[in-house]
Amino acid sequence: MTLRVVVADDQLLVRTGFRMIIDARDDLEVVGEASDGQEAVRLTRDLAPDVVLMDVRMPVVDGIEATRQIAECGSRARVLVLTTWDVDAHVVDALRAGASGFLLKDIRPAELVDAIRLTARGDALLAPTVLGRVLDRFLRTTPDPAPPPSLKDLSGREREVLTLIGQALSNAEIAERLRLSEATVKNHVTAVLRKLGLRDRVQAVVAAYDHGLVEPRRP
Repeated sequence: MTLRVVVADDQLLVRTGFRMIIDARDDLEVVGEASDGQEAVRLTRDLAPDVVLMDVRMPVVDGIEATRQIAECGSRARVLVLTTWDVDAHVVDALRAGASGFLLKDIRPAELVDAIRLTARGDALLAPTVLGRVLDRFLRTTPDPAPPPSLKDLSGREREVLTLIGQALSNAEIAERLRLSEATVKNHVTAVLRKLGLRDRVQAVVAAYDHGLVEPRRP
């Protein structure tokens, strides 16, 4: 199956570069390009891509608001946010808006392709240099005005799993920690996402921090 990608960036050279990298792969295809966030939202609705590569700073509607609109409209597209800064407030804003991943624009072509594939599968994706700092900043940022999803429907085991997701542990690591099979952990993760109405693991990380299940490491 070919993964459909929309590239949203206000710089033509950046869009052209991404298109060349993506279209060179047999399983990937750029189906649309947007030069601003408003156009990115429209193309996502019209073209139903699997992944949107979203620049943060764009005219008309910025990448954060465009990501929020895509998430709220019920699109199945997953947004992969790209920026030139390795950590700033935009990281947290993008995740809260519904982004499924966050990468730097200087990523290598092979890593970008892998990132698109991972994001399409629903795996959590953050640049390795960013992940730790992003998680540690969460409780020191302005709280999200929207209340986090209630945890009342989660079982005790599911709360444990959510807490460990918030610590950026993989299913294999969670299985080892809780002495469960990896298949059982996968079922628990699926249940957590379904009960909380979350799109993917990244949003589960956000929920874990919003509920205080995970404390940021102090510098």
